[in-house]
Amino acid sequence: MSQAAAGAITLYPRRPMPGMGVYNLKLGMWVFLLSEVMFFSSLIGAYIILRFANLDAYAQPGAVLNVPLTAFNTFVLICSSVTMVKGFAALQTGDQRGTRLWLLATVFLGAFFLSVQGIEYYQLASEGFVPSASSYEAEGAAIYGMTFYTLTGFHGAHVTIGVLALIFTSVKAFRGGYTPTKLGGVEIMGLYWHFVDLVWIILFTIVYLI
Repeated sequence: MSQAAAGAITLYPRRPMPGMGVYNLKLGMWVFLLSEVMFFSSLIGAYIILRFANLDAYAQPGAVLNVPLTAFNTFVLICSSVTMVKGFAALQTGDQRGTRLWLLATVFLGAFFLSVQGIEYYQLASEGFVPSASSYEAEGAAIYGMTFYTLTGFHGAHVTIGVLALIFTSVKAFRGGYTPTKLGGVEIMGLYWHFVDLVWIILFTIVYLI
């Protein structure tokens, strides 16, 4: 084998897949997100089945959950997706300052979302709405609390992981670790963050509004 051919083989794993424009890290993130789709689809499917099998155990929208507060929190998370897009766009144009500021804004909005969710949990728990009980009279109502905290809790854990990863990404950005030709870390972080936001929009719809 010639030296040139050997060099090509050595470098190939770092190149985009032919005709797809997908490098290894991005492909790995897509595979991971696919597994996450199956995970949340299972949770949501189980929630729907349990809800229709126990209609009397679930309160009407707004009877127990604070819909206006969560609607505002949903808007905050959607805004964080916008700031993530802005950060990646700034990096593509070589705007380092813009990249850092938009990433920090995304971190702040993600942390704010978690804080509001924590406040909501505290308020619900103080009113007796916990995984094993409910604040209103209904036979078998405990299942409402269990499914609610399971769905929102797992999503909150994913947001927490995302915020921590965004902090790491932001620190690296402040150290000049990303350039218009080296932006993979920000791009795959954006993919994860948009996925988390999309999942929450679905959860908000089926848990709070329906």
